Amino acid sequence: MSDINDIETRRKRLKFRCWHRGSREADLLLGRFADRHLDHFDEAQLKRFELLLNQEDPDIWDWVVGRAPVPEALDHDVMALLRGHSTAVGDT
Repeated sequence: MSDINDIETRRKRLKFRCWHRGSREADLLLGRFADRHLDHFDEAQLKRFELLLNQEDPDIWDWVVGRAPVPEALDHDVMALLRGHSTAVGDT
């Protein structure tokens, strides 16, 4: 039972970090993404997402919109999901 509580606490903290990045654009991009996807992430995906959140907002933005190449270490399923999410949000 403790593992379930730990992962839920981790998800809540990640969502908070996403919605409180410091720029409105990053808050909206990452916050909406987190609200939509974090509840479905497994432990490994949460870890990859945490590593991504340790990056600077302008860098994340550039990777997501394709303005700069994604570093190899961050070019994974979570980044692909984030890039797809940003495209879907832009289409609405």
